[in-house]
Amino acid sequence: MSPTQQLNKKGRKHRRLLEQSKNQKKASAGAGSVWQIPAVCFVLAAITVAIYSPVRGYPFINYDDPDYVSHNAHVQAGLSPETFTWALTSGFSSNWHPLTWLSHALDCQLYGLNAGGHHVSNLLLHVLNVVLLFLLLARATASVGRSAVAASFFALHPFNVGSVVWISERKNLLSTLFLLVAIGAYGWYAERPGWRRYFAVALVFALGLASKPMVITLPFILFLLDYWPLGRIAHWTEPSATFPVPQFPWTRLALEKLPLLLLSAASAIITVVVQSAGHAVESLGAVPLVYRLENAVYSYAMYLVKTFWPSNFAPIYPHPLNTLSFAQVALPVILLVGLSILVWKLRTGHGYALVGWLWFLGTLVPVIGIMQVGAQGMADRYAYLPLIGIFVAVVWGFADLGQARSWNWRLGAAVAIAIVCALSVITWQQIRYWRGTRELWQHTLDVTQNNFVAYDNMGEFLLHEGRMEALGYFESAARIAPWDPVSHAAVAGSLQDRGRYQDAIREYTIALRAQPDDAFRAHIYTELGVLYRQIGDYAQARENSHLALSLDPQQVQELLEELTDRVAQHPAPSGYWQLGLMLEGTDQTELARSAFQKALRLNPDFAPARQALEVLARNQ
Repeated sequence: MSPTQQLNKKGRKHRRLLEQSKNQKKASAGAGSVWQIPAVCFVLAAITVAIYSPVRGYPFINYDDPDYVSHNAHVQAGLSPETFTWALTSGFSSNWHPLTWLSHALDCQLYGLNAGGHHVSNLLLHVLNVVLLFLLLARATASVGRSAVAASFFALHPFNVGSVVWISERKNLLSTLFLLVAIGAYGWYAERPGWRRYFAVALVFALGLASKPMVITLPFILFLLDYWPLGRIAHWTEPSATFPVPQFPWTRLALEKLPLLLLSAASAIITVVVQSAGHAVESLGAVPLVYRLENAVYSYAMYLVKTFWPSNFAPIYPHPLNTLSFAQVALPVILLVGLSILVWKLRTGHGYALVGWLWFLGTLVPVIGIMQVGAQGMADRYAYLPLIGIFVAVVWGFADLGQARSWNWRLGAAVAIAIVCALSVITWQQIRYWRGTRELWQHTLDVTQNNFVAYDNMGEFLLHEGRMEALGYFESAARIAPWDPVSHAAVAGSLQDRGRYQDAIREYTIALRAQPDDAFRAHIYTELGVLYRQIGDYAQARENSHLALSLDPQQVQELLEELTDRVAQHPAPSGYWQLGLMLEGTDQTELARSAFQKALRLNPDFAPARQALEVLARNQ
């Protein structure tokens, strides 16, 4: 290169740096306006509350809400010492998240079982997350406009409806809140590194892990933020002009994250142990690794597709297992590799692109299905945190493109407002699908295929309503997922009620093969104990009743209470006979005899109850 060319190149670089400096000064001036930051915070909060306002009248749904709140006696006790102990030591629902349990307990103390109050708490947490995201972006980049647009996308994208409207997803909102606070504390630490400030970061991170372990990726996120917007990595990045912090070699910054990584590792170990004990890991059975990898690649692409073409959202999408075609795997691979190459090329001068993309890829790793937990292939709630990276990359990218092309800023503002309005309309409609259990699962069945979880939940809702068509939904689920314990147990119960005892035993046996949790197995063994008594096999009956009591005596007692209430409301000889058989299995002989006698008083010719009394007399 000639001296003249070198001089021209240096001149162009100098002019570019001057232009960037001017832009940064303008942004800083805007950020410094006394009213601007509070005004944007107010508008973001007001719009979010307005769009989500219908939720204050929504009920609990039958998907996890009973386990988390509406049927959870520990949570309903409020913030008692016993609740604190239980929250810290329980692996209930296959998760260790004591702060989430305590937040639900606080809601029960404040609102009881008024679901509207619980929904309002979720909404307030989402509003806090939106405002915090805006404040963090505006502080680190001094770009109020871009930060406001990115935060509004986060506030109003329909992908996030499930996380906000679903009471059981409190853990998602709470853990994200602590993650954002930890990022703010990290910025404070980066300005003047010291152990006290670092301890604050670690403490808030620990609170996030105690809310939901998905935030284990925080050390990775912080290293990304060192690259952009903080510019902490010496020789990799230029120092930030808007948020000046000292620079260090990347090796020191990596070692700096080691204590946080140890917290992540501890959380990961606890999660694996608890989920394994709760039979949540690989609940679909031993899904081959190749199927899990194919689904992971496909899901990454689908999260992106639904981000930019928001439609057909559902609380759960069934795992495709071995049904993905070559094109459904190959095209996502090409997309992911292509975007990765693009953002790598843009890393100099456009660090937000690389950081946003890696934020998206990295924060999805814990839930992308490499270790299969649950029956889903993907789920809307998993996108809540990862999509922040996409929103930042897109907003900053288009803003820079507009500046490079000298577009009128009003055009960019108009486009942003139009997108926010479109997202608001879609989100408003998506919120309406959560107004009741039946509406939610009907919508889910309409927008997904072969969704046995949706069939199960619709069947459970209809069964609770006393609707005969419930069995059809369970049968559909059993056809789709032969390993599904819920549908097979429900079909078995129906067969049992119709006197097809051998067929019912077969269905319960299939349900046991899926290795459900202890409570569910106790339920099945209790019913098998009754069934074997009904067919006269008392050796098998005693064995199954013993297994039920050894696994979960509380579950057995709840089944007894449920059947007792049902028989009291609808007295029938067969009902009292079945109740007596269940009582016999728990060695409550006198109560069992009383139930058989009540059956005979209703129908003196009811032979099964008379035979059961004779068996009791012989065994005494």
